[in-house]
Formats: sequence, C-alpha cells, structure tokens
Amino acid sequence: MNEKRIVIDDKKINRRRMYNKTGQVLFFLSTVFGMIVLATLLVRIFTQGFDYLNWDFLTSYASRRPEDAGIKAAIAGTVWVMGITIPVSLVLGVGTALYLEEYAAKNKFTHFIELNLSNLAGVPSIVFGLLGLTVFVRTFAMGRSILAGGLTMSLLILPIIVVASKESIRSIPQEQYEAAYAMGATKWQIIKTVVLPAATPGILTGAILSLSRAVGETASLLMIGAMAFIAYLPDSIFSSFTVLPIQIFNWAGRPQAAFQSVAAAGSIVLLVILIAMNSVAIIIRNKYTKRY
Repeated sequence: MNEKRIVIDDKKINRRRMYNKTGQVLFFLSTVFGMIVLATLLVRIFTQGFDYLNWDFLTSYASRRPEDAGIKAAIAGTVWVMGITIPVSLVLGVGTALYLEEYAAKNKFTHFIELNLSNLAGVPSIVFGLLGLTVFVRTFAMGRSILAGGLTMSLLILPIIVVASKESIRSIPQEQYEAAYAMGATKWQIIKTVVLPAATPGILTGAILSLSRAVGETASLLMIGAMAFIAYLPDSIFSSFTVLPIQIFNWAGRPQAAFQSVAAAGSIVLLVILIAMNSVAIIIRNKYTKRY
C-alpha cells in the first residue's frame, strides 16, 4: 500500500515538474518574442531615419520637401501640451484617489464611481477626443488650442492615474496609520507625511504608463483640431499647435519614399523625449522606494 502511494506521489511530482518546465519555456519564448519585435522596430527606425537626424532637422519647420522638413514646431507643441497635461492630470488624479480612499464613505455611490473609473481606463481615445471637442473646443470656446489639447489629454489619462494611485494608497500597511494616530497626527498630517511619500512609487508607476500613452496619442488631438502642418511656434496656451505623433503620421502618409525616412527620424526624437520623461519619473520613484 505504501509503495503504491509512493509511486502515485512520484507521478504527481513528475507531472508538476513537467508543467513548471513547460510554463518556464513558454514564458521565456514570450519574452524572447517581445524582445525580437522591439529590437526589429528599433533597428528599422534607426537605420531608416538616422541619416536625416541632424541639427537642421531639429530646428526647421515642416516642409513639403523631405530634405528641408523639420520637427521644430512639433517638439514645441508636444512640450506645451504635456506642460498642461502633466500637472492637471497628476493633481486631479492623485486628489481623486486620496478622496476616495481617505475621505469618502464606503457605500454604493463611491463603489459606482470606482467602477466607472476602472471602465474609463479602457475607453478608446477617440471617445475622449469627441468629449474634448464638445466640452473644451465648443462649450467653453477654447478653440483648437493647446489648452484644449492639454485638457483633453488629461481626461484621457486621468482614469489610469486614479486607479494606480488608489491601489498604491490601499497597499500602505494599516500599522503606519495607527502609529501616526497614536502620535496625535491629524488626517492631513498623515496624508502629507505618511500616505503620499509611501504611495509615491506606485503613483509614479501609473503616471509613467499614462504619460507615455499621452505623448504618443494622435486620435484625440486630431478630433479637437490639432494641425499637421505648422510653420511657427506657439506663443501661448491659446495658440494652434501640432505634436510629434501627428507630424510623424503626416509624413508617413506622404507618397514620396524619402518622407518615410523623415518619419523614422521623427520617431527617434519622440522616443528620446519619452525616455527622458520616463527617466525623471523613474529616478523619483526609485528614490522614494529606497526610503519607504
């Protein structure tokens, strides 16, 4: 009887080892596949667009001739739009998460709000473009301006930041709250000295993902009237604008083969800006991760 049980146990162990080995191989192949696709994309972009990447390309405006085309206005427009999107989305997103987790009563209404926020995180960007066109461009008469574009981008990424911030705040151990209350701290003092510092790594993780989406977004901005050809720099938040993804999209759709290389050069610039933004957020996140 004992020998039979041992044989059965050995079969189960061998089966589990086989499943573990199979899962390991599948996960490894998935990782390799993703790396190959990423490497192919980067090699394709750099080999095609590196020759067009020079100082004149960075300091010239868009042109109908590929050899004269530049990305100056698109870089400026991207910086202006993100200058509005980042503070608005972070302040509103983190503030909403703090209210829902620290102040709001846990009832059906707050549960309804949280459910809708989670659903909004998966809504297509074109829907937010229609919302921005209706609310900001027409209702509030902002026109096809940088301000309207930045606020529309803020609406697009706001649900992601709220959900990530809520989960980060929720993961803080209850003992930290109890220790702060035991020392006589008020609610706001606990939020300022305990909650926000401890939740910063998770909040910044959600911010990195959402801002990366905003930098590469085109559909929403096209809906509110972002232009594909601009030969001047914005001088205020009410100026018309274009951004890097729209400019790249415009070049990629041109029939001339040389514009494909220009679009690849623009993609390199977009990647550099994205990496720079993410690097700053990652440095801040790592700083708070080591502290808390």
